[in-house]
Amino acid sequence: MRVLVTGAAGLLGSAVTEAFRASGDEVHPVGHDALDIVDANAVTRLMGRIEPEVIVNCAAYNDVDAAEGDAAAALAVNAFGVLALARAARETGAILVHYSTDFVFDGETSRPYTEADEPAPRSVYASSKLLGEWFAAEAPRRYVLRVESLFGPAGSGGTRRGSLGVIIDKIAAGGRVPVFIDRTVSPSFTPDVAAATRRLVASAAEPGLYHCVNDGAASWKAIAEEAARLMGKPLDLQPLTLDTVTLKAARPRYCALSPARLASLGIVMPSWQDALARHLQTL
Repeated sequence: MRVLVTGAAGLLGSAVTEAFRASGDEVHPVGHDALDIVDANAVTRLMGRIEPEVIVNCAAYNDVDAAEGDAAAALAVNAFGVLALARAARETGAILVHYSTDFVFDGETSRPYTEADEPAPRSVYASSKLLGEWFAAEAPRRYVLRVESLFGPAGSGGTRRGSLGVIIDKIAAGGRVPVFIDRTVSPSFTPDVAAATRRLVASAAEPGLYHCVNDGAASWKAIAEEAARLMGKPLDLQPLTLDTVTLKAARPRYCALSPARLASLGIVMPSWQDALARHLQTL
């Protein structure tokens, strides 16, 4: 397959590029310098030059708090940039893969969300990502994959590590580790997300929405404790709660996702504990 990966230098984009290349695909990774997905004309020109069969969009505006004061920037990338890619995919017949987020939910639940649950975004960032999901539907052959709490090998274009990466760094350095004890998530190991993406694209699965996270749910406290145990390091924990920390953007309290729909296709996501152990072995 001929594959275009946008946002290819990031944490997820790097893993996606590697997964498709390992499968023997012709991969064209582009970063923001090579393609601003907000520029619909630039998107059209690049599509004409590469003629991709698959477009995997890893480009995103991910600064949750900054988005509260710059809604235009968040909407430009997370919504209207997706629309440009979706329309290009529709015109060329390409498959579009777009990644969304657990933040589209309000977190007022006590069990992992499924694709059938109604979104209820509580921040500008979350709303922009939900609009991106809707705009992706402009492409008839599209897969919208919700991910959360990404961790994995650092991307080639920067030092963004994700929350779990920062926790691991602090444990390794013997420093104080501030973590939320009242937020529950399903961590997503980027190589596992990328491998699942490749399998989904190659399948005859129905286009639509899928949750693509490692299996299981845990508080950030439990995740930090497991990381410290696997590393054989003491954990100097600084407990935080959403009620005692001032944040510009609201965070969902319980935002674990269920990957059961993927599993029904035979794409079974490993547990987050297994993924964490594999990640730590590579560091």
